[in-house]
Amino acid sequence: MPANAGASRKPLPPHRLDQVPPDLIGAAYAIGNFDGVHRGHAVLFEAARTDARRRGVPAIVLTFEPHPRSVFRPEAPIFRLAPLAAKARLFAAMGLDGLIVISFDRTFAGHTADVFIESDLIGRLAIKGAVVGYDFHFGKGRVGSPEYLADAGSRLGFDVRVIEPVSDETGIISSSRVRAHLEAGDVEGANRLLGYRWFVTGEVISGDRRGRTLGMPTANLQLGPDSRLRHGIYAVRVRRPDGSIHDGVASYGRRPTFDDGAPVLEVHLLDFSGDLYGEDVVVTFFDWIRPEVRFESVDQLVAEMNRDLAAARRCLATASPGTPLDLALDAIG
Repeated sequence: MPANAGASRKPLPPHRLDQVPPDLIGAAYAIGNFDGVHRGHAVLFEAARTDARRRGVPAIVLTFEPHPRSVFRPEAPIFRLAPLAAKARLFAAMGLDGLIVISFDRTFAGHTADVFIESDLIGRLAIKGAVVGYDFHFGKGRVGSPEYLADAGSRLGFDVRVIEPVSDETGIISSSRVRAHLEAGDVEGANRLLGYRWFVTGEVISGDRRGRTLGMPTANLQLGPDSRLRHGIYAVRVRRPDGSIHDGVASYGRRPTFDDGAPVLEVHLLDFSGDLYGEDVVVTFFDWIRPEVRFESVDQLVAEMNRDLAAARRCLATASPGTPLDLALDAIG
């Protein structure tokens, strides 16, 4: 369950495995990559919270950064649904108590499953209980499995709970399915699997200020090079560091009418004037409006942009408050 939506919280600060504060040791740990942090992961986190309450200890997330795919196949990076900054917000909104991040590199990947269990889980963390997904693997050659971990726990004195797949009418809920929806521009489909509205975080960077000359200034964010979000126009909301939330319309793509450059997320805030440069913002995606296209003239582009603004207003005016997790995310400072 999400944290109390009425109580403001901060994103969980990440702690390195060799710098874990004492109050995060001897806890119940949810262990995994958790890219996407979808509805299946939410079941796992609730199980970890339940185990923690029973023991009277914190519920802690133990995760790995960067994603193993970036280490083993850097030429084919995976579309990261929730980089670490987004995970930190989500874990806080879900009511977890702490975040420990293991640096995943080839040295760590070369450790055996037994080294991970005995040196890290027991030696460093004094683990009391672990909750993992049905597909969790660890250790050199991915030898470690949920069953391997449970067997070690029974011998070494900690409990292990394995969460079975969570499914909807289409199949098992997975990060791969979420990615496929976003790659198709199907924001609503992705959000149904996530259990909240997908969002990105980042610092507003300077652009070419072309939007200002067109009468629609934008706040620009550079998404990761792995982003495969479909290029197009989206209805969004933007959360600023001061907690204010603004309706907006976003364009993600290469600006084919002008320069066909590197992909950038350009967000125009409705009924807003001000300078956002340098601010760390959260952009939440509500719905798809249209694909990115090349226009024959600037006048045609501006006319279509005005129609995009109207479409975004209609979408956001009728949008529901969202799920309890959406409300909890809105309360994260």
